[in-house]
Amino acid sequence: MSMYSIALAIALTLGAAGVQARDLVLGISEGTSGGTDHARVVQKYGGLAEAIGKAIKADVKVVFVREFAQLEDGMKNSRLDLVLARPSDYPARGLRDYGYRYVASVKPEGQCLIVVPKDSPIRQLADLKGKKIVMPEKVAYMTKFCRAELRQQGIDLDKEAVTHVREQEAVVFYINNGFGQAGGLASYSGAARKWQKDGGTVLHRSVPQPYSPLIASRTLSAADVAAVQKAVRDLSDSAEGQAVLKTIGMPEGFDTGTEDKLRGLLKFLGE
Repeated sequence: MSMYSIALAIALTLGAAGVQARDLVLGISEGTSGGTDHARVVQKYGGLAEAIGKAIKADVKVVFVREFAQLEDGMKNSRLDLVLARPSDYPARGLRDYGYRYVASVKPEGQCLIVVPKDSPIRQLADLKGKKIVMPEKVAYMTKFCRAELRQQGIDLDKEAVTHVREQEAVVFYINNGFGQAGGLASYSGAARKWQKDGGTVLHRSVPQPYSPLIASRTLSAADVAAVQKAVRDLSDSAEGQAVLKTIGMPEGFDTGTEDKLRGLLKFLGE
């Protein structure tokens, strides 16, 4: 028997035994969040990868994509079969530029919160004109998000006194210490949650946009994409699935109805 025949026989035997034949990669980006590494991310998202793999009969491996350039390159060259990523503009570019298909996004959607001190005389967005405004880094997704929202509300940040800081916690620090009179925070950030818990004023909430979208490469068939979509949507319906969602820090589950918003995100941002 030739080596080819032996290999074929082994493959058929393994297939008959139910061994999964495909290896797929699930790329995970948690934005600029620090304090994590590949091992932690693999452990954190292992249950999600297993649920997806079970739905499409594949062995789904988790890969932590730390750098945005690496994420962009992985999508451009289809090295990532599935991508779960924030900030959301990267999956949006995956759909627009690299042939990826929408699967879902995480509940709840994200918003830009414009915040002011409790005793602030600023009562409406129009009052921001001429005030000291604090935002994350100029290139940060949430800054682009807030800028786009304010532009639609008649506030052009290019014409205002804006200070950019590295972390959203620094936005809060600047406002609390009088270095800024208003600021922009991501609704899903720890800084925003603490701000609201402490009784800080939210002057304005932007239009909601998809948060941490999940997209699939063109290497997956339409049937695979539909199966993955159903698998993640149904996680909320079982105790086992709810445990997976809790582990990844997304207890409200996945929303499969945000495709139009995700496809329109880059236009909203002005890209």
